[in-house]
Amino acid sequence: MVDAFVLFVGLSAVNIVTPGPGVMLTLTNAVRHSWGDAFAGILGVASGTFLVASLSVIGVGAVLLASSFAFAVMKYAGAAYLIYLGIKMWRAPVRAFVELPTTRASLARRFAEGFVLQASNPNAILFFLALFPQFIDHSVHGLERGAVLVATYAAIVVAIHSVYALGARRTRVWLSSAGGGRLVNRVSGTAFILSGVALAASSPRLPR
Repeated sequence: MVDAFVLFVGLSAVNIVTPGPGVMLTLTNAVRHSWGDAFAGILGVASGTFLVASLSVIGVGAVLLASSFAFAVMKYAGAAYLIYLGIKMWRAPVRAFVELPTTRASLARRFAEGFVLQASNPNAILFFLALFPQFIDHSVHGLERGAVLVATYAAIVVAIHSVYALGARRTRVWLSSAGGGRLVNRVSGTAFILSGVALAASSPRLPR
């Protein structure tokens, strides 16, 4: 369903664009190192995302196929979680970005740093468990659709993090300011809350 896919892309973009550990790693690599270092880290974050998201899709499929009630619970739990993230972001302290002395490491290490950071992030696991079930009909090519959504999410990670990396040097001073950080928190928090409301009010495809 096109509408459901568009909603999925929107929710994914909101989550990815919000400053968090992965974004901070990308900014750090972009400012302290080269574009190659930053992109290697981005690919690591995207790969870690792909792994965690794939496991989330596989793990909840049987539950949703067996119970439409479980689907509804997951849907509203997911919406509640998004709203919770929004409120948490509104109340979060400003993240200060500080440029540190340059260190040298291989591109493989940059990739590994991004991969481990994302694969071990409990918030990512919770987010995927809350998000993916609403958009997958496991009775009709569920794994194939899940693979498309996971790949789409990973691609959005690469795209948005690349934009962050390319703009990092120009925005470094603004990111370090109290006003800039506060604005990011407010905008991201509002977007999460609105996304949660949209998800609760939507009618993605249910399992049959």
